[in-house]
Amino acid sequence: MSGTPSHPLGEHHLPRFADRHIGPDPDAVATMLGVIGVENLDQLAEKALPAGILDGLGAAGVAPGLDQLPPPASEEQSLAELRAMADANTVAVSMIGQGYFDTLTPPVLRRNILENPAWYTAYTPYQPEISQGRLEALLNFQTMVEDLTGLEVANASMLDEGTAAAEAMTLMHRAVKGSANQLAVDADVYAQTAAIIETRAKPLGIEIVTADLRDGLPDGDFFGVIVQLPGASGCVNDWSDLIAAAHERGALVAVGADLLAATLITPPGEIGADVAFGTTQRFGVPMGFGGPHAGYLAVHAKHARQLPGRLVGVSVDADGSAAYRLALQTREQHIRRDKATSNICTAQVLLAVMAAMYASYHGADGLTAIAHEVHGHALAVATGLSDAGVEVVHDAFFDTVLARVPGRAEEIRAAAKERGINVWLVDADHVSVSCDQATTAAHVEDVLAAFGATRGGQRWSGPEIATRTSSFLTHPAFTKYRTETEMMRYLRSLSDRDIALDRSMIPLGSCTMKLNAAAEMEPITWPEFARQHPFAPASDTPGLRRLIADLETWLTQLTGYDSVSLQPNAGSQGEYAGLLAIQAYHLSRDDAQRNICLIPSSAHGTNAASAALAGMKVVVVACRDNGDVDLDDLRAKIAEHGDRIAALMITYPSTHGVYEHDVEEICAAVHDVGGQVYVDGANLNALVGLARPGRFGGDVSHLNLHKTFCIPHGGGGPGVGPVAVRSHLAPYLPGHPLADELGADYTVSAAPYGSASILPITWAYIRMMGAPGLRAATLTAIASANYVARRLDEYYPVLYTGENGMVAHECILDLRGITKATGVTVDDVAKRLADYGFHAPTMSFPVAGTLMVEPTESESLAEVDAFCSAMIAIRAEIDQVGSGAYPVDDNPLRGAPHTAECLLVEEWNHPYTREQAAYPLGKGFRPKVWPPVRRIDSAYGDRNLVCSCPPVEAFA
Repeated sequence: MSGTPSHPLGEHHLPRFADRHIGPDPDAVATMLGVIGVENLDQLAEKALPAGILDGLGAAGVAPGLDQLPPPASEEQSLAELRAMADANTVAVSMIGQGYFDTLTPPVLRRNILENPAWYTAYTPYQPEISQGRLEALLNFQTMVEDLTGLEVANASMLDEGTAAAEAMTLMHRAVKGSANQLAVDADVYAQTAAIIETRAKPLGIEIVTADLRDGLPDGDFFGVIVQLPGASGCVNDWSDLIAAAHERGALVAVGADLLAATLITPPGEIGADVAFGTTQRFGVPMGFGGPHAGYLAVHAKHARQLPGRLVGVSVDADGSAAYRLALQTREQHIRRDKATSNICTAQVLLAVMAAMYASYHGADGLTAIAHEVHGHALAVATGLSDAGVEVVHDAFFDTVLARVPGRAEEIRAAAKERGINVWLVDADHVSVSCDQATTAAHVEDVLAAFGATRGGQRWSGPEIATRTSSFLTHPAFTKYRTETEMMRYLRSLSDRDIALDRSMIPLGSCTMKLNAAAEMEPITWPEFARQHPFAPASDTPGLRRLIADLETWLTQLTGYDSVSLQPNAGSQGEYAGLLAIQAYHLSRDDAQRNICLIPSSAHGTNAASAALAGMKVVVVACRDNGDVDLDDLRAKIAEHGDRIAALMITYPSTHGVYEHDVEEICAAVHDVGGQVYVDGANLNALVGLARPGRFGGDVSHLNLHKTFCIPHGGGGPGVGPVAVRSHLAPYLPGHPLADELGADYTVSAAPYGSASILPITWAYIRMMGAPGLRAATLTAIASANYVARRLDEYYPVLYTGENGMVAHECILDLRGITKATGVTVDDVAKRLADYGFHAPTMSFPVAGTLMVEPTESESLAEVDAFCSAMIAIRAEIDQVGSGAYPVDDNPLRGAPHTAECLLVEEWNHPYTREQAAYPLGKGFRPKVWPPVRRIDSAYGDRNLVCSCPPVEAFA
């Protein structure tokens, strides 16, 4: 190929959607290539990537294997094909329960949150000054969970209920001092939750004792107890005596509490529980064939520092005003690595916001009314069954009725199915029926008819379950927004306090904040996808299963692996699953001694945390001054540990943003001693269509669909982290107790196919881009990053480059010399960018005192140039500090970000003007984004931890 077309196939051969997805047009790409100093994109690839890993091009102009992908489709074609798959599904009335319930999403929330790019394209709120809307919504979520569980501190969401239970287990294990290593788990815990607890316990040497804990705590030395309320069978049990007995024996107790039931039932914190966990799915978040949903975890204040995941607290800004921020971040994996409380990186922010606003919209009275209606329908089912002579197993229940029908269970299930209802087949003699917000009187009559019963006239004789006496959701956030007008304006006011992709590029290295196209997003709210129960009969979901099969096939073709599991619902879970597959493989070969995981010093913090959770010992491999893995140190570590090496975890391109030219040699060295190679897929956006990790040395990779494959970040979740493996590891991919078609005997996410309802996003992206578009996207991303590196290198030295002076899809700008010379820090630059209307790049990762920039392929040259102009202007401001024109402690950078309020003062006592503060490149540079708060005091927030909505007086 010759010339400078924007994409390998030239301007007129691009699929139409790819032309919309990729920002720079042919002229813009030619401009970038001219600055970089290469003739075309293929030459750029040849200079940046090692020749040994670069795929050649076949006759179709794409790499071998990728020509098996379907040709690019238009948006209309893609949506039509997805519509056909949706239409193949059956939306039955779900009375399955088992942790998943139908719910009625208020349209004002669906339209203004779930379908609103101001919410779904935002990033994790690590820059709190431009994330105040998201942070307030998450604080509402935490307050909602705290109020409903009766506990003092909740985090800002978990991945799902099952993994929240596993985190509750490890939290209790950390918190209890002593040698106790047994966990008591009630037999009436959800099957998927029990499976995840078992999976997580095994590598840590925790022994699970499963028993009917209604009979009391069995003999043993327990550090913790886990029960469900209500239980999987529907039973509402008073766990007060069990909790007291556990405490007498030095154990902590975690209760899996249904938050809707908690509006009626005495909450866990009020009966003495130490931890509460669960899901907020039934608060307006569709079942979606299993996800994504926001799990939750709550504790007493004394255990706050043991909480995994993110925690929103209240601090103050530079003017003393209350402001929100992520608190106690030193607990997290990116700081503590293998010593972290958890490997969780992504949370479920978008779904947590949905659940919090559902609670805000309905308020305490509305939620209680919904709970009474749900319970009333369950009472009607129980009464009708009892009147017809059917044994109802439990006297006390909230929404789920367990019926004993000796030998008739399958017959009743089939009869209900004929009436369009799915019930839960427990075994040959038992059927359970669950009611939810979508249940109607007609549904009750139909399901009773399946048993040969009718609605009874009696009142249920069981005990009253409505024992809660404490108030909840009394904060104004849950009492003010009852009308749609008020809620619409509240949501708009919150989103206006954030910077998301709808207002600016988000040039975050390692996070690939690219376009999340509307055509990709549209199908996720279709009821044929959204209202599917994850344990529905396979006959209800052939379209979804076809979509899943397509994705599995396409992802293996794109990565060069042989099999993929879509179960992991975050990158951290994909890492964990991949390491468990490696462990299982070694055990199958009687290599039980292999417990060493080699991890380069530059690696993502999740790598080390995942290895520790998998029971492996982390051995750090040094990096050279240029950021590459130090081959001499790697060989030394291999020689030292030999046949104890289980795996090497390596990110490719490296976390430093370069293609290491020794990657094949690195992989071979590990393989030579029998180890496996884990290639972290976080930076896959620099490989798709050019090189395949499954072909250049990887045995397993997780893939971040929320990075490379367009699932939006949602303010910090949802993420999806499928795990892809070569054939010898395929038998060890995750299984599920309720999905016989899946593989191994371990489970990493509550639903068999993880966050299935958002998989149409990735399906549509691949379908519309096709192999040519995907390759073009990768090449354009590399071109944009190298262009930024060239333009900014003279102002901020680029820390690492490859052999030919090239970076991959991101570059690290080194500010350490600038900070030493002037006192201006990366924080100052990050905050000042907000005054220019930009979100900051990644700060101090992977190297302290640096900024990592990733423009992605979606940003136009004009946007990239505007970012470069802002960075160059900021360097001029830094130089004025360095020259003494501005004091170190009073200059436009240290004062940033500047709010409108801070400028509207009578006396302006600063050496720079108000205009320089607010419009550093003039009023015509970009639409002004006014930060809602000034710089936030992080230390204050950690010293004065407040994790729930502060009283209104705090804002006076």
